[in-house]
Amino acid sequence: MLRQSFFPISVQTFRRAVADHLKSSFAIIRFNSRTYESGGVMTVLKAHTAAEHLMRDYEFGQSEEDRYNGWRYFLEETDLAPGMNADEATKLRQVRLERRESGALTTPQ
Repeated sequence: MLRQSFFPISVQTFRRAVADHLKSSFAIIRFNSRTYESGGVMTVLKAHTAAEHLMRDYEFGQSEEDRYNGWRYFLEETDLAPGMNADEATKLRQVRLERRESGALTTPQ
């Protein structure tokens, strides 16, 4: 029998986390791993699993040249609305990143 000490979180906490993962929105972000250039938000989806599956589809459909040139995808949890226009999502995400970075620069250490 397994002892409780092997489980760092309770079953209720785990269930809540899973439920939150199903309710949360996730953005698929394209970026270049060689140049650190952002390709922007590709799409915003509800639920982590759906976002993972679509991200894999993007990766599977990616040309060898595109991949060789460093283009990759990652998931980012977000409060952006699922299904929103990708260009609008990219602009909003960029503004938020710039605001967060400028706040970090002005905050005393």
